[in-house]
Amino acid sequence: MSQKSAVKAVSRKDMTRAQWTWKEMKRNWIGYAFIAPFCFIFLLFTVCPVLVSIVVSFTDFNLLQVPNFVFLDNYIRLFLDDDIFLIAIKNTFVFAAIVGPASYLMSFMVAWFINELEPRVRAIVTLIFYAPSISGSVYLIWGTLFSGDSYGWVNGWLLKFGLIDTEIQFFQNAKYVMPLCIVVALWTSLGTAFLSFIAGLQGIDRSLYEAGAVDGVRNRWQELWYITLPSMKPQLMFGAIMAITGSFGFGGVVDALCGNPSVDYCAWTIMHHLHDYGGARFEVGYSSTIAVVLFAIMVGANSLVKKLLNGIGK
Repeated sequence: MSQKSAVKAVSRKDMTRAQWTWKEMKRNWIGYAFIAPFCFIFLLFTVCPVLVSIVVSFTDFNLLQVPNFVFLDNYIRLFLDDDIFLIAIKNTFVFAAIVGPASYLMSFMVAWFINELEPRVRAIVTLIFYAPSISGSVYLIWGTLFSGDSYGWVNGWLLKFGLIDTEIQFFQNAKYVMPLCIVVALWTSLGTAFLSFIAGLQGIDRSLYEAGAVDGVRNRWQELWYITLPSMKPQLMFGAIMAITGSFGFGGVVDALCGNPSVDYCAWTIMHHLHDYGGARFEVGYSSTIAVVLFAIMVGANSLVKKLLNGIGK
């Protein structure tokens, strides 16, 4: 080690973590200057609202009067005295447990399949799979398929073959609402995470597969586990965050197909409950409590997924 490097190492050892960070920030001030606008906007419109929401969740606030601190009363009311919220949290967990993992795996498997195609074919197939996630006509198509009259395609065919005697009101029957909403959510789930998986697969160094073959990798599944997945962990983590966010905030699918509220609250979710108290009743303190609970659930889910992804390739 040169004398200069030794002095540098010693000086770093003698500094605290805060001192070293401040020194590095001053040395790379140009880079920090470029990211400063984003950091400011992120703090102002993301971090601050979350912190304010946590504080407001301990108050009784209606946007007009001064907030009145009630401490844990909102949380006690939410879990012990709000039967609709219990329905909402059950429906949300059911939906998230099915749609989240299924959409994540489906996005990766489809991206893996598309990555094996020729570049020109790959672009066309990517557009075909990605289009439903950005098309506003998806709900119209599914609404027409399961329309509650004889003009609905499903009812029309069932009547034609004599399988039913009268039309089924699919979106007004609690037995069909949740399964149909789950199917539509999966249909539209190949969105941003799907594109990130394709980008991650395209960015893997081909020489890694040659080195893997020398080291004993013998089939495509071993390539997937020991090379492909470890090489695209950032994209996998991003896709997991997008899948969790989408699965816990799927209220738009229900509203588009079944209206708000759904029959017998069979597809009522935490997001619906949040919008009901925050946007319709203006009970901002109580709606903030719901938001904090949802935030905690999503953070916990993200932490669990991160631990699972860290185990890939080991």
